[in-house]
Amino acid sequence: MITSISAVAGIELRIAIRNRWVLISVLLMTLFALALVFAGSAPTGVLGIDLLTVSVASLTTLTVYLAPLLALLLSFDGISGEAERGSLPLLLTYPTSRGAILAGKAIAHILILLLAICIGYGIAGLAATLAGGASAQGVEALLRLCWTAPLLGAAFLGIGYTLSGFSRQTSTAAALAIAAWLILVVLYDLGILGALVFDDGGVFTSHVFPVLLVANPADAFRIVNVSGSQAASLASGMTNEIGAASSWASLLSLILWPALSLYVAMIVFRRYET
Repeated sequence: MITSISAVAGIELRIAIRNRWVLISVLLMTLFALALVFAGSAPTGVLGIDLLTVSVASLTTLTVYLAPLLALLLSFDGISGEAERGSLPLLLTYPTSRGAILAGKAIAHILILLLAICIGYGIAGLAATLAGGASAQGVEALLRLCWTAPLLGAAFLGIGYTLSGFSRQTSTAAALAIAAWLILVVLYDLGILGALVFDDGGVFTSHVFPVLLVANPADAFRIVNVSGSQAASLASGMTNEIGAASSWASLLSLILWPALSLYVAMIVFRRYET
């Protein structure tokens, strides 16, 4: 089992390197992170916070949008793409289970995300430290960001595999992946904020809103990273959200989402007919 998973993971990594996915992911993370570091240097004097802490607050927002998008781009053709290219029936003839195949793909893609995040944010953190200084709290916030971001990516990897398993064509899987990103990352927050304004301090605000925040992996990730630093909370303007949803519940949600989404993807893949 372990040998099969390792073999599939190795194949996926070689394919990603050959197709420049590793290079593209690292470059995207690094360029966007550096842009945010230097664009966010202005508020440091006003807030009295070191540049690294302000940068981590900006990088948290970047991660909410970019990590899920990269994860979906890596995973949307994980099943349907293999079937469309004709490689999935051949792969299934080997003495390995579908669970091992999906686990190998997930490990390879998580490693790609982890590499991109650590390199990109590591370079950005070093640049912020050299340009505007760093506090112990800022370093801690950056490290927290680097280990929670792959969890967010893993959650969307599972979603991507699930959508791929429901699709017969890669184009359909791609459309569903973009729709999932728009709904969970963009429209979800707009919807609950609109409901929050409409409710005007009622039952939704006090009981439903905190649950909906924790239930979304992107919001759970944001709360976990911002709640760990008072300075980052001030820089990002998320004090109200942190008060509404506890950090431990958000951390639990962030841990459970990858496990649940990958489990659902496994069920869908086992029922997929080639």
